[in-house]
Amino acid sequence: MSELTDPAIGVDLDFPSGGFSFDNVHRNALIERHISSHPSSSHYPDHHSSSSSANRVVLPLATKTGTTIVGVVYRDGVVLGADTRSTNDATVADKNCEKIHYIAPNIYCCGAGTAADTEKTTELISSQMELLRLNTGDRQSRVVASCTLLKRMLFRYQGYVSAALVLGGCDVDGPHLYQIYPHGSTGKLPYTTMGSGSLAAMAIFESDYRDDMDEVDALGLVRRAILAGIYNDLGSGSNVDTCVIRTDGTVIMGRNDIMPNEVGPIRERVNRSDALNMRPGTTAVLDDAYVGSGGRNGGTMMVGGVSLADVTVTAMET
Repeated sequence: MSELTDPAIGVDLDFPSGGFSFDNVHRNALIERHISSHPSSSHYPDHHSSSSSANRVVLPLATKTGTTIVGVVYRDGVVLGADTRSTNDATVADKNCEKIHYIAPNIYCCGAGTAADTEKTTELISSQMELLRLNTGDRQSRVVASCTLLKRMLFRYQGYVSAALVLGGCDVDGPHLYQIYPHGSTGKLPYTTMGSGSLAAMAIFESDYRDDMDEVDALGLVRRAILAGIYNDLGSGSNVDTCVIRTDGTVIMGRNDIMPNEVGPIRERVNRSDALNMRPGTTAVLDDAYVGSGGRNGGTMMVGGVSLADVTVTAMET
């Protein structure tokens, strides 16, 4: 039992308001149940078909990461890995999302589960770790401190924050690797996998892992484990991201380290028929006219007419 909880109800009574809110969970369930049981109700005028299955309305689903995430401790640090596919039910929502999240300069975290939960949870803990460094003389963050903050937060929400995490980093005590479940339970391990493709990745680890590996072997092992998840799990796919965290403080992020499903070279080899290309002049132009700013169109003064000289083009913020 955590020291932050009331044994009677299992939640923190004095914890400040804010953070995640689940006020609408029961409301959404009632709405969906009502729509399913009353498809032709006057409250939902868009659904008048006699087929209940056609009328059934399902509220939008959260985007899930599907995911294969792994981590392994080697002689001089930690290697983390993740695929880059996120899904919405049976649909691929993003082919190249990032699942390796920043916690501190020497700590990174892979996330599986609901994409929004993993991103916002790691952002929140990253902010708390920054404040902790400022309050302690800008000392190096401890991996166990970030693990404690994560597990306390997830336990407080009793699993309703769908974030399964693989936390890795190096501090004064050496390399560390933790797996953190959505309900708040944790384990410190030499290697671990999580996500829907974790079984395929774990098969690679259990077959090829050995103690005191060097960086090259550890990185190759992580890549093979993620590829096993990509090829054997429908919720995992696209590319391989890696993150090498060394005990000397350096970090190497391998964004799209391996792209096994790259289709660019394949498309370049396709001999596309030139008959499909629409050349200029294919469609006849019957008439064209240009009216400048303040010009006349058929004897009528154009009020508010603009030309290219009147347009200011600015770069879009990204």
